[in-house]
Amino acid sequence: MRDAPYAFAGATLDRAAELREDAEALKLHFESKQARLLIVRADGRVPVLDDGHLAGLPVDAVDASCDVERASFLGLDGRTPWFALSLPVDTDAALPDGARWVDLRTATTMLPPHEAGLGAYARALVHWQSRKRYCGRCGAATRFDQGGHRARCCDEDCAQQYFPRTDPAIITLVTHGERCLLGRQPSWPEKRYSTLAGFVEPGETLEQAVVREVHEEAGVAVTSMRYVASQPWPFPAALMLGFEAEAADEAIRVGGELADARWFSAAAMRDSIESGELIVSPQLSIAYFLIDRWYRAQTGEALTPGPVWTTR
Repeated sequence: MRDAPYAFAGATLDRAAELREDAEALKLHFESKQARLLIVRADGRVPVLDDGHLAGLPVDAVDASCDVERASFLGLDGRTPWFALSLPVDTDAALPDGARWVDLRTATTMLPPHEAGLGAYARALVHWQSRKRYCGRCGAATRFDQGGHRARCCDEDCAQQYFPRTDPAIITLVTHGERCLLGRQPSWPEKRYSTLAGFVEPGETLEQAVVREVHEEAGVAVTSMRYVASQPWPFPAALMLGFEAEAADEAIRVGGELADARWFSAAAMRDSIESGELIVSPQLSIAYFLIDRWYRAQTGEALTPGPVWTTR
């Protein structure tokens, strides 16, 4: 997956999870000359160099209060240990010349796939930490250990432990015959359509989630499906699980979550994009990958994406 066709799926970092239990080893890695910090500001921005690479900062790029207890161990890139550190927006690190703070969605269009994956990993981890400052059971403060991958309640009578969570969400390209189904959410710009998606509910399989979401959003009954691929989506911490599904028929009954849903043939999709009447998902998304995969199977050609459009 080093050359994944969408963002955040090309990470090659060795997470070296076994080191999280060894506080002394983490301290030695952190204090080594090779150690690099990936700063994630509270607004989600990361430092990117003008040459299109992440700016991995030396440990002394931030104030002296930064230590291995505050930084989170991400893993090893060869001999380089990577750590993540969250900073408030009004606190700055000493960025090297030619570096600037860039939103991660924008950064992924500039970075090599493995660095975009590293940025997604760091952003999701520090976001989880920001939501786990206090124990959800007793309200006491928590303390992070295991290289930032565990939060422990400081109340000895409680001692609840918390670990990073990822929210699974299905994303599905539904087809019937030679047409595919795309929908538009009310909050999206006019003319923007994409695949159907939604979070998996408690006690639900992925397959059940596909059937439920497609029916809830478009009133379409799914008869069969197959898993295709997945994409980490660190906004804030989801895993998009991509499916292709077949519909029983083309009857549409739009639910409350969509403003519209339509069937598109490959020719109609191409013509609508060229005329500006259709804007599909940005190329950084697995949604675009699923649409393009279907379009290639229909035509033998790659889909031309049209205008760039990104979400926030």
